[in-house]
Amino acid sequence: KFEDIFDVDHFIDYLKHDVRIVRDIPDWFTDKSELFTSIRRTVKNIPKYAPAQFYIDNVLPRIKEKKIMALKPFVDRLGYDNVPQEINRLRCRVNYHALKFLPEIEQMADSLASRMRNRTGSSNPYMALHLRFEKGMVGLSFCDFVGTREEKAKMAEYRKKEWPRRYKNGSHLWQLALQKRKEGRCPLEPAEVAVLLRAMGYPKETQIYVASGQVYGGHNRMAPLRNMFPNLVTKEELATKEELAGFRKHVTSLAALDFLVCLKSDVFVMTHGGNFAKLIIGARRYMGHSQKSIKPDKGLMSKSFGDPYMGWANFVEDVVVTHQTRTGLPEETFPNYDLWENPLTPCMCKA
Repeated sequence: KFEDIFDVDHFIDYLKHDVRIVRDIPDWFTDKSELFTSIRRTVKNIPKYAPAQFYIDNVLPRIKEKKIMALKPFVDRLGYDNVPQEINRLRCRVNYHALKFLPEIEQMADSLASRMRNRTGSSNPYMALHLRFEKGMVGLSFCDFVGTREEKAKMAEYRKKEWPRRYKNGSHLWQLALQKRKEGRCPLEPAEVAVLLRAMGYPKETQIYVASGQVYGGHNRMAPLRNMFPNLVTKEELATKEELAGFRKHVTSLAALDFLVCLKSDVFVMTHGGNFAKLIIGARRYMGHSQKSIKPDKGLMSKSFGDPYMGWANFVEDVVVTHQTRTGLPEETFPNYDLWENPLTPCMCKA
């Protein structure tokens, strides 16, 4: 729930001049279960980038009639273009000021970040790596990966079970995998990340904090990355079981710890898309672009990794040149651009 990771009092107080927020449904509304079960009190299937006028025309009349409504789904559902400036400014007040993690989460994250900086006995910068290579991510991507025949056969069975409509009879998947990798839509494997970071010039001694779920393939798949960057740790290696025990009640609490440690890092590297990485890059941009955030060009990586004639020097040059403009600086906006990843003016107005 919201209160499991966020400071509700701060949220309500910070936004009191913008929106009146209440903790509970009013007592006069007796059948609270109806709010989430009754079609009459639920607005569903809201278009993803619906303009503000959609809500005025379709939602407001129903709220006036029913007094209380549930809107779902309600994630990233209001269009960014042609929205009044005060609405975009409100978005930023909510996202970067009103949403504050619980004190115990903030304190533990500060402790983890401090331990990262002092692992060698002296103050050091550290990199945070969001490694998206969990079983579910690999399966859902329908991309090919380096692995044994047995491992790939098991993955095929997993995909067939979880996504039967997409899997069909499997005959089209090889061509699909090649196309997706060519377009840069496949998650980077740990070994690919290792080569990419080394090409960027990061030395073996680099301190790396890894934020991820259970990496598909376990220790064997992580081995190339750990061999090239031995100073690589997770929160489980930085903290004791007792320290993390209270956060294991909710998986979102553990994700919140990862989020804050990544946010505080000197360099943040994402390996695949997703809201987690987008929010971190956006927050770092909002705070002034002073911290580097690397968004790998996976299309280039696919092309370079697949070229048997490319030497190391040429590969390094390609990587360095390409990523000079992919370090978290503001990007040009476009229709339906992602405000959370790229919070430009008027969002930058902090008033």
